[in-house]
Amino acid sequence: MRASDAPSTQALRGWQRRALVRYLTAKPRDFLAVATPGAGKTAFALRIVAELLAEGTVETITVVVPTEHLKNQWAQAAARLGIALDPKFSNSNSRTSREYHGVVVTYAQVASHPTRHRVRTENRKTLVVFDEIHHGGDAKSWGDAIREAFDDATRRLALTGTPFRSDDSAIPFVTYETGPDGFARSRADHTYGYAEALADGVVRPVMFMAYSGEARWRDSAGEEHSARLGEPLTAEQTARAWKTALDPAGEWMPAVIAAADTRLRGLREHVPDAGGMIIASDQTAARAYAELLRTITGEAPTVVLSDDKGSSERISKFAAGTSRWLVAVRMVSEGVDVPRLAVGVYATSASTPLFFAQAIGRFVRSRRPGETASIFLPSVPNLLLLASEMEAQRNHVLGKPHRETLDDPLETELAKQNRDEPDDLENKIEYLGADAELDQVIFDGASFGTATPAGSDEEADYLGIPGLLDAASMRDLLRRRQEEQLTKRTASGETPRISTHGQLRELRSQLNALVSVAHHRTGRSHGWIHNELRRICGGPPVAAATRDQLSARIEAVRGLTS
Repeated sequence: MRASDAPSTQALRGWQRRALVRYLTAKPRDFLAVATPGAGKTAFALRIVAELLAEGTVETITVVVPTEHLKNQWAQAAARLGIALDPKFSNSNSRTSREYHGVVVTYAQVASHPTRHRVRTENRKTLVVFDEIHHGGDAKSWGDAIREAFDDATRRLALTGTPFRSDDSAIPFVTYETGPDGFARSRADHTYGYAEALADGVVRPVMFMAYSGEARWRDSAGEEHSARLGEPLTAEQTARAWKTALDPAGEWMPAVIAAADTRLRGLREHVPDAGGMIIASDQTAARAYAELLRTITGEAPTVVLSDDKGSSERISKFAAGTSRWLVAVRMVSEGVDVPRLAVGVYATSASTPLFFAQAIGRFVRSRRPGETASIFLPSVPNLLLLASEMEAQRNHVLGKPHRETLDDPLETELAKQNRDEPDDLENKIEYLGADAELDQVIFDGASFGTATPAGSDEEADYLGIPGLLDAASMRDLLRRRQEEQLTKRTASGETPRISTHGQLRELRSQLNALVSVAHHRTGRSHGWIHNELRRICGGPPVAAATRDQLSARIEAVRGLTS
């Protein structure tokens, strides 16, 4: 590639230009760029590729990606800039046409034959681009293979939207610095977080629709149990209630899917090609959800069950089309890059910050001003906390794995699944069903609404919120919806639930009303006031706070309004 062929920087976003200047000035061998999903990491990397090829710093490119679908996605993006990358390169046939500037491979591909990739890297001056570099530590063999294959690379560019892991396996070619607490943390060379991208209009704001409901199951001894999602429960109760809700044969998933489709149809009035995706835990559940979609919508969804070539074609066809729904298993969802996705159903048991951030990242890519994303999820403490902390910046910490402060109720179950060990006790659990109830709406860290059954007029009020709204208008509209709910219930003489769940709702509503008053008196944003209350009183975001924590914030906010 000639220097004159390098693309103009005028097409780059602000963060991309700043990162490019930093890179070209420093000329580092290793560079870690952290940018929130949907911000344009691929475009930034390809600009670096073009520069280094044009000036002769490198002679060839190797791009390493997590999934097969991303191989084609990178090759297509590069082709639009005049850069030829071979996505068909295989370990068995390591030769490629001289017309290619480089190849695209998966982490698994490198791990299966690191020596072959090392030889390729040694033979020519090579730039290695690691897409979602956190995958490089997925297993010791992977990390070791990546180091062996690319230790002699001329340049290495690492990209990720989530620079952290749920364990303390070191990520290859990432710099770690020891902090005052004695723990080593990953250090990025350039960071562009979700909050910055949201302010710049690069990503969409996300509205989370959290659904609770009474779940019922029968244990191996024949004893029946029930628990309400969203109530303070033991880890086992949460896990059982959660799995009951996600059961395709129950009542909860059909109700939530119907609500999500209603939301999607409303969005398509403003954005005709808007699409939705259900993220399932496994292939069996994915097929069952697809049948539910067919029954509810009258339209067969696109189903992607594995990371293979056929899946790549189906994703590409869905991305280029206008059909409504896509169903994918959680292991495939990270390889899904479909900008028109605007509605998601989080129907998986995965609850780590890493997976959650990557999953939600599939829905936040902005195409026009005012677009919002809507995510439907179970009212589970872990998920509520993550939904409320969308803007949180995290780094990878060695020796102190980043885990939830709340217990992960499914951690043990997931570990068993990963070992492919049968759980006889789990097989004897009979899931009897769960009703669905819109518990709360989470937006910009705040919680809105009081509980209302699925299919109710109050639920319809939230589902019918316009599809093109800026963040300020969305907050105001959600607040009005909540006030209308409370006014109707007061006028009808309806008494609030005595349950813990009902008490939490009432406290959240009271707090939100007082925050609104504080907003008008101080001129501060709702988000700023909520963050200040957390600073003063401690504890998690509103959606995951306890009664005592909410009560403390109510007393504190009164001081701001007096």
